[in-house]
Amino acid sequence: MAYRWKNDLKECDVTPEAAYISRRQLMAGAVAGMGLAGLGQRAQAEALEPNSWEDITSYNNYYEFGTGKDDPAYYAHTLKTMPWTVKIDGLVDKPGDYAFEDIMARMTVEERLYRFRCVEAWSMVVPWNGFELSDLLQLAGVQPGAKYIAMETANRPDEMPGVKYRTLDWPYVEGLRMDEAMHPLTIMATGIYGKDIPNQNGAPLRLVVPWKYGFKSIKSVVRITAVDSEPPTSWNKANAREYGFYSNVNPEVSHPRWSQATERKIGGGLFAARMPTLKFNGYGDEVAGMYAGMDLRKNF
Repeated sequence: MAYRWKNDLKECDVTPEAAYISRRQLMAGAVAGMGLAGLGQRAQAEALEPNSWEDITSYNNYYEFGTGKDDPAYYAHTLKTMPWTVKIDGLVDKPGDYAFEDIMARMTVEERLYRFRCVEAWSMVVPWNGFELSDLLQLAGVQPGAKYIAMETANRPDEMPGVKYRTLDWPYVEGLRMDEAMHPLTIMATGIYGKDIPNQNGAPLRLVVPWKYGFKSIKSVVRITAVDSEPPTSWNKANAREYGFYSNVNPEVSHPRWSQATERKIGGGLFAARMPTLKFNGYGDEVAGMYAGMDLRKNF
């Protein structure tokens, strides 16, 4: 049964790919017909206008292919995504190399329309296709002693030109606390707009944690390890002062180099007004309880 959460983004609001060019005209009719004119700017923008395929696939951070926003779309075709295996190891009952095709045969894929918020203070709304990470972890049999998961991106210098530069300590690694990993909002995405996920967006398998900044949602995953202590993460290793382990979206905690109080939605135009950032990216009703009693300024 698909997980239900308090969500102002509905499947019926997703703009069909073929119609996205005329989405502004469609929006006007929808607002009038549904009586939504009284809603705030944020609700209208997100409920009625998921980002286009072009927005989502041409504006990316994926430093393995370069540091420019358009570098991944230009260079990522060199990544060979088939065959693909994911090593699942550590504190699990069934460690091994899991073929992507075998994983997909065992998982239930569904569409999730999520907000996506970058630590650089820009945002999108993305119609992902994927499965709950908890299902994959349960398939491998996570043991009670596992408190975190560590994840690793492919590291292929011959296919990823950005890896030749020491922008980060390769391979890219990330991690989650186990309750975060097992939360039903946490998914492994395999597609966008019903199509296979493009290389620049993390093909063939990437993490999506919608209440955290985008860099937590590690791309092109080749390894998942269940561990008993907090694992290292790439951006935290590079600059712990600026990038904490949790990296929950929080408008009250500024990045040292820019405010997180507002954000710019990609595709909104050069002069579009910035929007207020929602705590936990708008998913607080579902996830805030996991951090009860924690100092979210200290544990940023």
